[in-house]
Amino acid sequence: MSGKIESRFADACIERCDKESEQVIAAETPAFLERPIAYLEKHKNEFIYLESDWFDKIGIDAVSLEVDDVFGTYDTMVGLKLKKAAEARIKAYLNQELNGEETKYDLMFDHADGLWNLNFTLNYVNAFHEELSIGEAYNLIYLFLFKLVEAADHECSAELK
Repeated sequence: MSGKIESRFADACIERCDKESEQVIAAETPAFLERPIAYLEKHKNEFIYLESDWFDKIGIDAVSLEVDDVFGTYDTMVGLKLKKAAEARIKAYLNQELNGEETKYDLMFDHADGLWNLNFTLNYVNAFHEELSIGEAYNLIYLFLFKLVEAADHECSAELK
């Protein structure tokens, strides 16, 4: 694993959880991120939950990653702290940046929490490939979400001028 990924998630909270019950199976160390992403193919009953200061800095509560039981794709679930008014900008970014034939994402604003629940198919993100490690996949997710937030903030700043 590259030093950049290792240092980015060195202090992360990493948990393997059961999909059905959402109970924690095990807390993991950053060394777990060196495993191939195909780990999830072999453990379809699990999802990986990761909290990191790096995600927090861009307004992401946590990121969960799992394999979809029906389509076999890698699904990413996040809570995104952007205003409700950012909906059009978020959708425009997702439609432009996710490349796939099937449903690429689900986006819903949660008024109670004041954040966007975003689920997207990691397979449709540029640079995704099946040989990624779990850490590389989370780094790819981070970069994708960083650019999403940057695009939404840039658009919002331009509208204020």
